[in-house]
Amino acid sequence: MAYGRIPREFIDELLVRADVVDVINARVPLKKKGREYTACCPFHNEKTPSFTVSPNKQFYHCFGCGVHGSAISFLMEYEHLDFVEAIESLAESMGITVPREAGGKGPSDEQRQRSKDLFTLLQDASEFYQLQMKGSDKAVNYLKGRDLSGKISKRFGIGYSPAGWDNLYKPFLNNYPEQQLVDSGLVIKNDEDPNNVKIYDRYRDRIMFPIRNRKGQTIGFGGRVLGDDVPKYINSPETSVFHKGSELYGFYEARMHTKKLERIIVVEGYMDVIALAQFGVSYAVATLGTATTQDHIKQLFRAVPEVIFCFDGDRAGREAAWRALENALPMMQDGKEIRFMFLPDGEDPDTQIRKIGQQAFEALYGEASSLTAYFSENLHDKFNITSDEGKSRFIQEASKLLQQMPDTLIKDQLVSRLAKQTNIEERVLRKRLSKLQSTPRGSSERNYESEHPFEPSQPISRLSNREVRQTPIRYAISLLLSNPELVQFVENIEQIVLSELPGSDLLTTLIETIQESPKINGAALLERWRNTEFEAPLIHLMKWQPESDDESVLRCEFEDCLRHIRKRANEIKVEKLLHKERTGGLIDQEKQELLFLLQQKDD
Repeated sequence: MAYGRIPREFIDELLVRADVVDVINARVPLKKKGREYTACCPFHNEKTPSFTVSPNKQFYHCFGCGVHGSAISFLMEYEHLDFVEAIESLAESMGITVPREAGGKGPSDEQRQRSKDLFTLLQDASEFYQLQMKGSDKAVNYLKGRDLSGKISKRFGIGYSPAGWDNLYKPFLNNYPEQQLVDSGLVIKNDEDPNNVKIYDRYRDRIMFPIRNRKGQTIGFGGRVLGDDVPKYINSPETSVFHKGSELYGFYEARMHTKKLERIIVVEGYMDVIALAQFGVSYAVATLGTATTQDHIKQLFRAVPEVIFCFDGDRAGREAAWRALENALPMMQDGKEIRFMFLPDGEDPDTQIRKIGQQAFEALYGEASSLTAYFSENLHDKFNITSDEGKSRFIQEASKLLQQMPDTLIKDQLVSRLAKQTNIEERVLRKRLSKLQSTPRGSSERNYESEHPFEPSQPISRLSNREVRQTPIRYAISLLLSNPELVQFVENIEQIVLSELPGSDLLTTLIETIQESPKINGAALLERWRNTEFEAPLIHLMKWQPESDDESVLRCEFEDCLRHIRKRANEIKVEKLLHKERTGGLIDQEKQELLFLLQQKDD
């Protein structure tokens, strides 16, 4: 459900008011060590603490696995929330209401209230179905026949809708309007004949699987027949809170019952998810009767770095895998992995894990095909690349798919694999692909430091003995991230702009941002550039900690940085003026400027 945007100023203020130490310490006990706090990292196994939290910067970093960020980032990582959910969680813990900008595409207050009431209705329905389960030997025996324990049934809130046309409709009319029951998808209103309008329960004599969103709110249901009737499954229709293409069954349960959610396995059905969870594979999810969508991939990548699609090995399973691959290509990122695992004929995850157990089932992951391998192997099966014509068709089809991918190492590896597969030189293949491909629709997050390297000059004297070799630009940025109030000592930002030094654009942008928001801290500054070209260098520089807390020392070092930047800027200006003097001559004003700069240099 979309809402208006959260104002940037609110996020800044939230991070200024929040204390990252309190946020993390409430979940991971911290110990004071000098100016910082430490702990064993909650995101990877370690015996010696390498996880540090800086109260000054409101920033955490693990030197072991590399995780880092603000209080918002920690909640996203630790509790598997998306960005907005993390903001809402942090604000709620502080008793603050999250504002929304006007003019967004989000719902009105009235619509929000209706959605809130709909969540309540659907939760009441879930509890109703669970109560009916307890009173139905037929339903209980069905679950026992599927070897589902009472514990796992309770975890997933499995219920039962009794046979009959109005078992839910009639009692729920006492608390909810008829139209709301219809809007929820729980009941059906057949008004094709105005003289004989029929309203009846959608789910009758079915095992009920509540579908929960990322917050654990019930948003819909899947109902399975107990016998051989058709359809075998009925899912809730699209409603204001339920969109099949955006939701994953079991995602909430996976987040809540997996201590360290590092991978997710995507399967095809409710029972697959539940059976895997019962046998210890708590990180399985299923799509809701639809192909895997880009929204699904986006959600999965937010939660984990590794996604394994597990399908039956038959034709239908391989077609489902290929559709998942096609939708994954535009969403691929470096650092993310997708693999495809196919089970033996006649087996599904439910039956397979019951036969071989958790350890053997998880061992099968090692046999799963990588995205690049499955991509090339599947295309290979479609074309006869032993002929020139077959190779041409193969490359033509591959290029249509590759043009959807952002520029990533994964894409480079895929091109290399295709070159070896077709026995075409990689250089020739890349040239051919560049002609066939249009501009990619997506673009990967760029590494700002590789495209615009910071100046390679020697570090300034005060940093000569530090582990991290800092240049004046880098050091100035580091100092500002630790102490934004140092911005008051910047006298002329134009000098930094005109210096044309690598990284000067980031420094000037940082200065301007702090001048506009004087109370901002390092964590809020980092959040300003989440998922932008500036994020990587800022994170790198946030890890560095000044040796002194003395304000006068920090001011002296910051002003020293500015002097070095001005000096280098003047040198660049002198070089340009001397070059112009040799090639075309200088006007009087430029001669005076050159003389002035040379005198400063001598001084």
